[in-house]
Amino acid sequence: MRWAFILEIVGLIILFVGLAMCVPLGFSLAAHDGAAVPLIQSMALNIVVGGGLFLFLRCDQGHTVSHREGMCIVTLGWVGGCLFGALPFYLSGAIPTFTDCAFESFSGFTTTGSTILGDIETLPAGILMWRSLIQWLGGMGIVLLSLAILPFLGVGGMQLYRAEVPGPTPDKLRPRVKDTARLLWTVYLLLSVLEVGFLLAGGMSFFDSLCHTFTTMPTGGFSPKNASIGHYDSVYFDLVITAFMFMAGVNFALHFHVLRGKPLALWRNPEFRFYLLFTLGVTLILTWWLYGDVYSNLGQSLRYSVFQTVSIFTTTGYGTADYELWGGMAQVLLVICMVIGGSAGSTSGGVKCMRLIVLIKHVHRELMRLVHPRAVMPVKLGGKIVSDDVLNGIIGFFLLYLALAVISIVLLAALGLDMLTSIGAVIACISNIGPGLAQVGPTDNFGHLPDLAKWVLSFCMLLGRLEIYTVIILFFKEFWKS
Repeated sequence: MRWAFILEIVGLIILFVGLAMCVPLGFSLAAHDGAAVPLIQSMALNIVVGGGLFLFLRCDQGHTVSHREGMCIVTLGWVGGCLFGALPFYLSGAIPTFTDCAFESFSGFTTTGSTILGDIETLPAGILMWRSLIQWLGGMGIVLLSLAILPFLGVGGMQLYRAEVPGPTPDKLRPRVKDTARLLWTVYLLLSVLEVGFLLAGGMSFFDSLCHTFTTMPTGGFSPKNASIGHYDSVYFDLVITAFMFMAGVNFALHFHVLRGKPLALWRNPEFRFYLLFTLGVTLILTWWLYGDVYSNLGQSLRYSVFQTVSIFTTTGYGTADYELWGGMAQVLLVICMVIGGSAGSTSGGVKCMRLIVLIKHVHRELMRLVHPRAVMPVKLGGKIVSDDVLNGIIGFFLLYLALAVISIVLLAALGLDMLTSIGAVIACISNIGPGLAQVGPTDNFGHLPDLAKWVLSFCMLLGRLEIYTVIILFFKEFWKS
């Protein structure tokens, strides 16, 4: 394991986080909000530490990244980025304790959207912009961004790409991972620009449009408003943000194919069909369930149902209504959406639709084997046979997801949280959703939780964002053996 090389790349990531603070600094200076000095201090610390690691440890370490080094770089890079990204919150005094600052930063970079803040609108403009920007950076991945715009690293990055991109099978669009990263970021940037334009056209301010775009495309859910999207009470904004949340939950490789003039690639993809039909199904059930009892108007019932369904299913976490007032069945459906999440290769969290489809097909095959024990029935997805390696990886992922979720729930319960709050908080964080249930529901926050609970949940966010394996493998001694 080349530790000098690993720390060099981690330093580069911290350096990039510092340079990204130029964006909120510009808004802070324009608004005269008093956050400029702490932003400059944070930027300086990031540049000194990150730049120091990069410059002093830089040497000719070869042109390949091993599997183990890739895992270390991604995990340590995210931890370093999140901790150093918490500095603007802490140095500005916007969030008093470093534990809360770290929680907010982990929630931002991992695009979870859980918050410890009770009154968001009192924060300085520069800090609000930073809070939104870290979600946008985390959406496609700060490591992937490094590969896209810093080709002078001169290392083979497929190991980093496999560790970073969410989903069981990264779709490599170009022979060189650097080119793949650029293509994905081009699509990401294009959709972001389009959303800003649509929000501006509806009358939203440039600042709010940018903040909401920075947190829609990564399916993050941080909003500069206390009432989230419900603050605007606008059908137009609901429709625009719903559309872009849905697109953000689609595999970005499919967006690339559509831009190349192949729109049928969407419908031919079995995961997209499942994603679309499941969204429509849950929306229709909720609309029927809420009509009459919660909303007297069918249009209102449909409006709030589709927004909350897409927001939760894509693990964005925006809200226009309090789903805890919708009754038990609605909450159960939304919790199922929380666990599943969007498509592999998207910015969504959760188990991912592709994994669920493969698991369902695997269960169906095992049942058929009871009837036809000698039959050869491979699991297929999109007409292609799913290899045993991928199948075993998916089963292992699902079991790890359940085991780690149960352990985390027990830990939170041991810290004094009630059962529903513990379950809701863990599912919200390990699936990178944001709002949970009970005391951490859509109208509440995580600020009242014990400090240890916040660190446990921050770890859950990291597990969810890096798809569990990348983080957990570092805790096995066999991983460190040469």
